[in-house]
Amino acid sequence: MVYRLTSRFPREEIYGLTAQARKSAVSIPSNIAEGAARNTAREFHHFLGVSAGSLAEVETQLELAAQLEYAKRDAAIAQQAQKVGKLLTGLRRSCAGRPNSI
Repeated sequence: MVYRLTSRFPREEIYGLTAQARKSAVSIPSNIAEGAARNTAREFHHFLGVSAGSLAEVETQLELAAQLEYAKRDAAIAQQAQKVGKLLTGLRRSCAGRPNSI
C-alpha cells in the first residue's frame, strides 16, 4: 500500500520522503523476521519494538505527505497501520513473559 501511494509523490521526493516511507514500511516485517531468527525472546522483543518504531515512522511520513498535499489521507492505510500496531503489541506482550530462549 505504501509503495502504491508513494509512486504518486513528486519526482523530487524520490530520494526523500518516497524512499524514507518505503524503507520504513519494509523495515516493519524485516525486523520481525530478524528478531524471530535470534536466539532469545528478549532479542525478539527488542526487534518487535524496532518494528513498532518503523510503523510510527511510516504513519508520520504519510501524515507529512498529506500535509504537503502529495497524497490524501488514506483510511485503508490507516486501518492497516492500526491492525499491524495491535499485532505488534500482542506479540510484544506474549514474549515479554517468556523464558529467555525461544
